[in-house]
Amino acid sequence: MTDDHKPLNFLEQIIQRDLAEHKYQQIVTRFPPEPNGYLHIGHAKSICLNFGLAEKFNGRCNLRFDDTNPAKEDQEYVQAIMDDVRWLGFQWDGEVRYASSYFDQLYEWAIYLIKAGKAYVCHLSPEQAREYRGTLTEAGKNSPYRDRSVEENLEWFEKMRSGVLEEGECVLRAKIDMAHGNINMRDPIMYRIRKQSHHQTGDKWCIYPTYDFAHGQGDAIEGVTHSICTLEFADHRPLYEWFIENLPVPAQPHQYEFGRLNLNYTVTSKRKLKLLVDEGYVDGWDDPRMPTIAGFRRRGYTPASIRKFCDMIGVTRADGVVDVAMLEHAIRDDLDKNAPRAMVVLRPLKVVLTNIAEGHTEELTAKGHPHRDDLPDRILPFGREIFIDQDDFREEANKKYKRLVLGKRVRLRNAYVIEAEHVVKDEAGNIVEVHARVIPDTLGKDPEDGNKPKGVIQWVAAHRCLDLEVRLYDRLFTDPAPDAGDKNFLDFINPQSLSVLYGCKGEISLANSEAGKGYQFEREGYFCRDSRSQGLVFNRTISLKDSFGKTED
Repeated sequence: MTDDHKPLNFLEQIIQRDLAEHKYQQIVTRFPPEPNGYLHIGHAKSICLNFGLAEKFNGRCNLRFDDTNPAKEDQEYVQAIMDDVRWLGFQWDGEVRYASSYFDQLYEWAIYLIKAGKAYVCHLSPEQAREYRGTLTEAGKNSPYRDRSVEENLEWFEKMRSGVLEEGECVLRAKIDMAHGNINMRDPIMYRIRKQSHHQTGDKWCIYPTYDFAHGQGDAIEGVTHSICTLEFADHRPLYEWFIENLPVPAQPHQYEFGRLNLNYTVTSKRKLKLLVDEGYVDGWDDPRMPTIAGFRRRGYTPASIRKFCDMIGVTRADGVVDVAMLEHAIRDDLDKNAPRAMVVLRPLKVVLTNIAEGHTEELTAKGHPHRDDLPDRILPFGREIFIDQDDFREEANKKYKRLVLGKRVRLRNAYVIEAEHVVKDEAGNIVEVHARVIPDTLGKDPEDGNKPKGVIQWVAAHRCLDLEVRLYDRLFTDPAPDAGDKNFLDFINPQSLSVLYGCKGEISLANSEAGKGYQFEREGYFCRDSRSQGLVFNRTISLKDSFGKTED
């Protein structure tokens, strides 16, 4: 939800003014993705903005798929996008809409422009069309087919429609101005031949409207009042308005642009993300390293954290780069407040508590969350043998080391104080077992002899724990701008972006963990159970603090 005490952003100011002046009875926005890939974090900002504006001003927001290019689109993407919008906590108005539902109307409007002398069929090849188009500093020149008669254009357009012509043989162009300072206005393409089946309309059409022709007209058909786009569409606004002004559309939507979300250490080009998937650099669109909403969901990010992040960065008229640390802060803050706690030993080392009898067991308890009384307590089985993390024991260490050392004491979290006595090593000299003793009467209090422990470590009971697979995810790229300039983003894939640990030991409270639900593995980070794996597989959502590019002392 938007904080009502925050100053209104420029779009909110526009809408508030339009409503105050009774320009509209109700605002209508829309989120119009092309179903040619999964949505990424940049789309999350657009989703939160469009649905959030409708919510704030008691309006409506449509979900419309601008599905004008069957060569790149797929029903899988349609379903994934709907799932993402719902997961973020939003619900579109009415039924899902498709630009393809308006193909009949768009075809009639194309004929309308031909009859008005404002559209023509052009047979220039793509190379010739680029040559005729001109440059930013030089005007274009008219196509030799520009002055065809209305009758000729109608005849050729019908040939395009009937399928007797081949792809690339000709296109339908709007007749505007080849000398216009905005290249988008130099007789842009309205229709092209694509002999491909469409995921919604099947084989009904072999010509498809361009995005520029379909987008504004879709807005008008749906009664959209505020058509909100990212800044790269600013140069397309004159064309958007030209079609609206020159067609008998039922409404007059207006386009507004805002700065898109760009994150450092991230690539958001759908083409590049698809390459990562297709070439096997990642495990699908929902790989937890991907900047897709599905990837964030599988990694354990929460809808609230992403909405909070989008609210934090705000809405501006200019593009900028946002530090990914802001997004990481949002999820850490959310999970710190809400994630149940659990103890997990990532690299197990057995400890035998020599002064506890074999077969002796007891059950200790710990809070589910230090500040959440609504979360149930956890049962912690305890016995003669436990596991601690290999990094939590050293035979010798300096005073800065606050964990278990031979001859020193440490507290087992939520349990007793122990003191290490000696180690067992294998033939290679590796420590395979630590023998220690429990200091009596130290459950919840310090030793009576005044020799206090130097630190606290996590542990699990060897006789009653869970075997886990834990995947440690980190940023996918090592460079803050991996695809800037002429860089090849593949050169900056982080070789440490995924480490898989097998044979980890977890406390029994994780047995009934739900996929996607966040847990804090105490002293290790925030994790969630993987939604695509069988068994107890956990993904690291985020470390307890930013450790990217840093090494431990």
